[in-house]
Amino acid sequence: MLHLPIRQKIIIMLAVMSGMLLAALDQTIVSTALPRIVSELHGLNELSWVVTAYLLTSTIAVPISGKLSDIFGRKRLLLIGILTFVAGSMLSGLSQNMAELIIFRAFQGIGAGVLMSSSFAIIGDLFTPAERGRWQGMIGAVFGLASVIGPLVGGYLTDHATWRWNFYINVPVGIVAFALISRLMPKVEPSHNASIDFLGAGLLAGGLSTLMLGLVWGGNQYAWASTQVIGMLGLAALLLASFIQVERKHAEDPIIPPDLFKNSIFRVSMVIVFLIGIAMFGTLLYIPLFAQGVLGRTATNSGLITTPLVLSLVPASIITGQLVSRTGKYKKLAIFGTFLVSIGMIWLGTLSTSSTNGQLIERMIITGLGLGLSMPIFNLVVQNAFPQSRLGIATASVQLFRSIGATVGVAVMGSIFNNRLANHLASVSHDPANQAVASHVGQNVDIAHLNSNQVQGLLSPQVQHATTTKIASLPPDQQQGILHSYAHFIGSIKEALSSSISEVFIISGVIVSIAFFASWLLREVPLRGHENEPLVSEGGAPGGRPLR
Repeated sequence: MLHLPIRQKIIIMLAVMSGMLLAALDQTIVSTALPRIVSELHGLNELSWVVTAYLLTSTIAVPISGKLSDIFGRKRLLLIGILTFVAGSMLSGLSQNMAELIIFRAFQGIGAGVLMSSSFAIIGDLFTPAERGRWQGMIGAVFGLASVIGPLVGGYLTDHATWRWNFYINVPVGIVAFALISRLMPKVEPSHNASIDFLGAGLLAGGLSTLMLGLVWGGNQYAWASTQVIGMLGLAALLLASFIQVERKHAEDPIIPPDLFKNSIFRVSMVIVFLIGIAMFGTLLYIPLFAQGVLGRTATNSGLITTPLVLSLVPASIITGQLVSRTGKYKKLAIFGTFLVSIGMIWLGTLSTSSTNGQLIERMIITGLGLGLSMPIFNLVVQNAFPQSRLGIATASVQLFRSIGATVGVAVMGSIFNNRLANHLASVSHDPANQAVASHVGQNVDIAHLNSNQVQGLLSPQVQHATTTKIASLPPDQQQGILHSYAHFIGSIKEALSSSISEVFIISGVIVSIAFFASWLLREVPLRGHENEPLVSEGGAPGGRPLR
């Protein structure tokens, strides 16, 4: 651990958090600007790749940069991450076509992955395990804050300047963070000499790339049973199996050491983080859809709808960090946090077309409190289970499993939602009562063959207003019957959408309930308060390499 004046540590952490805010803001800011971007660059067909390219490279960069930070030091990797992210941001803003934007977004994602991995590990370099909780909580608050201000900033810049400023805004903040870290953070030489496992890094990068592509494509660009998706997932399984074999048998200094999984704290934490990632990211996508499509809420930016969840997550995250730092205990908080998340998500699953905004908000608050309690803990838990020399890769593993869980969640929950909605819409299409409005709901809508792509358009306030206006122009003796049929039709679509989203919420809640039961298996090792306190081995006796 670095022995620095507390004032210098705080300034370093403020610089690190500003860098993390950049990476956290990037997704929410850019998502707001995407419609304007594809309109100007004429690339609607490549829209998903603007997000996918960033997601792919950032996920791959996390474990590799975590290992490299253990070899070359955190400061060097963090500065490289900031430079790469800032350069990618500038180039993305200068893009003249979609191909350039996708390439530069991939480059930006590499910087974001390095930035995320190194930032979490730096907390371990600066503070004892007993002190890390409050800073982990603060970083959790940074992510929550980014979720709130990202849509606001992105919408404002897109409307009042240009979408390019959504990328340019990263440059001055990144320069300040780079200068502060470069000047104030001392360079710490690694405690051991190590070689770079190039073969392992290549197999891991290839395996994660094909896995992520298979999951992103499945149910979207291609059917799950298609040759493309099955081929990608099969290739991913082959590459990742080869990676595990190389790491176990041949690598002198593995990218992800297999012996990490011998530690029960690490194993249980990875399972919980993966499951929460599936449920959290698979659920949050559908809260705005429910609020707008079913409850009829309007918002300039759909991200603002989740504000109650985020506003409960942020203070819960900060309080959790303080509690862990003061007590040194984390197991009860992990259990209670996963319990609240599972209850909140299952409770979200009870929403229906008759629900109110208040009922949605109270369910979001419970879910946010649970996420705030549980999210900051597992970086702490894993860091406390290993010596300082393995801090980077142990911390990066948490980010990796969370990211893979998020991708699996988005893909799997998206597939479940689409399948359930298709089934519900089939019954709407076959309802004779809806045929009376067939000629009034738009030329491109075939009521006999409704699909999920038409739902949001049919439920938008503009389309509903235009349809009722069109019906109002009919002879008076026809209006009442057609209006009644139209109300029945819209109600049926809302019911189909509501039921489909509720099923996603319930499945997500069940998945988190598995994480809740797994959290009971989490072995609690009191957080070390000083760098010379030994690690506790699997059997409970002091062991492991001393911290440097």
